[in-house]
Amino acid sequence: MSQVISGNFTFTTTSIEGVVIVDAKRFGDRRGYFMETYKRPDFVAGGIDCEFVQDNQSSSTRGVLRGLHFQIHHPQAKLVRVTKGSVFDVCVDLREGSPTWGQWEGVVLSAQNARQLFIPRGFAHGFLVLSDEAEFCYKCDDVYHPNDEGGLMWNDPQIGIVWPPLEGDESFDPAKIVLSDKDLNHPSLPVR
Repeated sequence: MSQVISGNFTFTTTSIEGVVIVDAKRFGDRRGYFMETYKRPDFVAGGIDCEFVQDNQSSSTRGVLRGLHFQIHHPQAKLVRVTKGSVFDVCVDLREGSPTWGQWEGVVLSAQNARQLFIPRGFAHGFLVLSDEAEFCYKCDDVYHPNDEGGLMWNDPQIGIVWPPLEGDESFDPAKIVLSDKDLNHPSLPVR
């Protein structure tokens, strides 16, 4: 892992090439705080050179797991963050020829830590809400194509994601996971 500091951001590489943790400086006083969440020149200096074209936001309650989603023919790079609550954010490498194909990276994103995760094109993505509520925001470098959706099973043993316990719980309990009908029926990772 290596770090690049540019402006008010620290960019930290992960075990998967292209996946980057982004920490932003907060400037606070008795009134509250201010921080930059995106500044193109600093992101380019940190190794993230995308033209983001769509911003999305979702709200979810405790135990909701969204994912693992990807676009098949129109892959999207994403810059994700949480503005309320906390989530465990996960990406799975699906890039053809990648030495880390099928491997995952996960990080806790919260309003409190103000951490962001950059996920390049070619990954499945999902998150689990750890807090009572969470608001999740993300930038994409391509627009969403509703007829181009793909997905992977959230608990695929081949991938082996280690989901953390919900806040206040001592251990992870799959019975507390809330999934959409669509997310309940995703296939497992193809065997290579």
